[in-house]
Amino acid sequence: MHRGDLQLAARPPGGQCRPTHSRDDNPHRRRRGGVGQGPEHLSGYWHNDAGTAETFDGEFLKTGDIGELDDRGFLWITGRKKELIVTAGGKNVAPAILEDRLRAHALISQCMVVGDNRPFIALVTIDEDAFGPWSTEHRKSGPVADMVDDGDLRAEIQRAVDDANLAVSKAESIRSFTILGHDFTEDSGEITPTLKLKRNVVAKNRSGDIDALYGP
Repeated sequence: MHRGDLQLAARPPGGQCRPTHSRDDNPHRRRRGGVGQGPEHLSGYWHNDAGTAETFDGEFLKTGDIGELDDRGFLWITGRKKELIVTAGGKNVAPAILEDRLRAHALISQCMVVGDNRPFIALVTIDEDAFGPWSTEHRKSGPVADMVDDGDLRAEIQRAVDDANLAVSKAESIRSFTILGHDFTEDSGEITPTLKLKRNVVAKNRSGDIDALYGP
């Protein structure tokens, strides 16, 4: 696994993985639902046929991942089915593609793309460790919370957004963003101990910022 545009997982020894149906009509991405089979997987739920039927496709476990098998048999993981965003045009999109590219920028700590049935927007938080040297270089003073509307900082994040948008179609691109004064934290309940976003919590806690981006 690596942090960046996409994540790559090799086929496990003694196991199999295969895509199910296409989740996107873009031939360059061919997003699909993933299922896996191997000795490390359970074969079903005890006395729970309904749960087994929901979780398995025959002998294959439905992993909940969105990905693509390439010509070499490697599975590229691009997102999670439960995190899919439905665009205004009705297309299912995995936000991880945009979010991973944004987080690859040194100044960005966390981000969350929002856009169910609406144009995509992004909530962005700043990496405090990277912000110190950046603010010194640009002769800025004050904490992140006082700099969220600074023109130079916004220009830097806009460049990161522009780069992320290169990975998707115009309909899936981020149209606007806001810089938050404070990072997502485990204490606030917005991320897990493994730094995974709790999207419903972030959306609730930051609803004012989201509404402000969409306007009246």
